[in-house]
Parts: sequence; C-alpha cells; structure tokens
Amino acid sequence: MKTTPVTENLIQLTRLHLVNAFLVREVDGFTLVDTTLGRGADALITAARAAGAPIRRIALTHGHGDHSGSLDALRERLGPDVEVLIPELDERILAGETDGKFPGSWPKVRTRADRRLVGGDRVGSLEVVATPGHTPGHVAFLDTRDRAVIAGDTFTAYGRVMTSDRMRVPFPLAAMASWDGEQVLASARSVRELAPSVMVVGHGPVVRDPAARIDKALALAGGA
Repeated sequence: MKTTPVTENLIQLTRLHLVNAFLVREVDGFTLVDTTLGRGADALITAARAAGAPIRRIALTHGHGDHSGSLDALRERLGPDVEVLIPELDERILAGETDGKFPGSWPKVRTRADRRLVGGDRVGSLEVVATPGHTPGHVAFLDTRDRAVIAGDTFTAYGRVMTSDRMRVPFPLAAMASWDGEQVLASARSVRELAPSVMVVGHGPVVRDPAARIDKALALAGGA
C-alpha cells in the first residue's frame, strides 16, 4: 500500500498501483473514502494506524467492486461502531433493490449502509456532491476546510486527466464501466464548478492545479 500525503487532512492510499482509497482526518479519527479491491482491509487499517488515528467511518464514492471490495472485511474487523455511508442509488443496487444490470463490477456486499448519502449531506468535514454518470449514485466529496475534492471515477489521472464518459488512452478501464457518458460530463463540469484546490481520483496520481487540468479534460471530451 503506497501512502501519499495530499493535504494536512487528506492521505491517498494506492493499492496494486491501480486503485486509490483515502483517509480524511477528523477530530475523532479518520473517514476512509473507498475500500479498494477485496483483501485490502488489513493494509487499510494498518495505514490508518501508521497515520496516527483509527478509522471511524467508511464512505463510498460508488459501489463498484474496486471501491467496495474490502467493505465487508473492514466491517468485520472494525466492528459495528464504524459508520458505513453509501450513495443512495448505489446502495439500492448493492442491496438488490433494483431491476436490470448496470455496467461494471457490482459485488455481493453483505454490509448495508448505516446512512444512504445524497447530495448536500455531510460526512464530518466533507460535503457530499452528487456526480452521477459513472454509476447512477456516484458522489464526490468536498472538504469544506480547504476545498480538496475526492472525485471518484468521474475522472482518471493516469498519464493525463480524463473524464470517464468514453474510453480513451492511456487508461480506458474506468470508462468501460461507466453507466451514462453524458451524465459523466455534466458531473465533471459540476466538479469544476467547485473550484477545487486539489483533486484526487479513484485511479491515478494526485491532481495538482486541478482547474486547468479539468478544463483540458473537458475540452478533450467536447464537454467544455
């Protein structure tokens, strides 16, 4: 597990050189945003311990398996006092409350959300921002203290910042799992309107100077 400090309140955790989770520091400990693939629970707990605080709550940007894969194991190890927060529409998919199939990997997750998230909710210092498109319920998180944004899979950042509305090199994998490309672009514009001070994404390195790089991504996508 590679650990990358982003801000004084945000740490990026990269597993298998491919997928990111994030520790957000709060007064009572950490909010863990996303859980990576399966078999990552011990490494995530160890990373939080090394950073000096326990995991107090787990929030997902969306329900795909590379973001929810270690949720059950984390709940088992951390116990019921750790709050689990999942976007409402994606929780309905994970809980089998919807008909039809959706792109991407949707694992069988036993853990149910203690709270289903919608835009405008708060998770500690984080404001929930509705960013549907990659999945029906996809959300981003805005740290209200410094305007850092955890953008999930609306963008990727390998090689260059790209939107996940359709497949592009050098990293087409996230777009292969996107549900609605037009909504991805609308959500990308919503993230840009947040005026983020820094942006982190589900796949790729930290995005410094995010406004300029988001503008380039939108121009590439024809969605500026």
